[in-house]
Amino acid sequence: MQIPKPLSEARRSRSSAKRAVRSALGLALAAFCSQVHAALFSGEALDKVADIMAVVVLILVPVVVIVVFWLVHVLPEVFAEKRHHPQAQAIQTLCLLSLVFGGLLWPIAWLWAFTRPVGYKLAYGTDKDAGYHEAMGEQAKAGKLLPQELEHLRAELDSMAAKGALPPALKRLRDDLATIEAPPAGAAPAEGGRA
Repeated sequence: MQIPKPLSEARRSRSSAKRAVRSALGLALAAFCSQVHAALFSGEALDKVADIMAVVVLILVPVVVIVVFWLVHVLPEVFAEKRHHPQAQAIQTLCLLSLVFGGLLWPIAWLWAFTRPVGYKLAYGTDKDAGYHEAMGEQAKAGKLLPQELEHLRAELDSMAAKGALPPALKRLRDDLATIEAPPAGAAPAEGGRA
């Protein structure tokens, strides 16, 4: 009676048989192959491809990295302007300083662009820049604002006037808005207005 081999010995013998078959196949393939090419190009073409790759790596890649770095660093400025942040110019300056200091100030500019300027609103009665009020005033004169938006703009300008922080251009706008009548609640704003 024969004693069965342990399971691990059976596995070892199978794996060694597989290794032997692989080695034999490798030797057979090596015997039939006369030449092996490691590169896609050869001779002058290989030199030309290497030259082109060197130009790309040494010139184009740094330019692309610098442009992407710059685009990312002006994002807080773009968002501040889009949100009519009253301190957008200061955020722009911080973004430029961040470029000089290698991006160390960029997180501060990012946070500043997305914070509500509570202290500014307490001091001046609004958390928007003057350009926002002027643009909304132009829309009001064109009849493109809804009644609620017109009332909100008037209330914001009145709040700024009560604090004494109303520039001359916004004083004129406030006087002009007093003469503009809001369209009836059911009426749609003029073409291009918000509905």
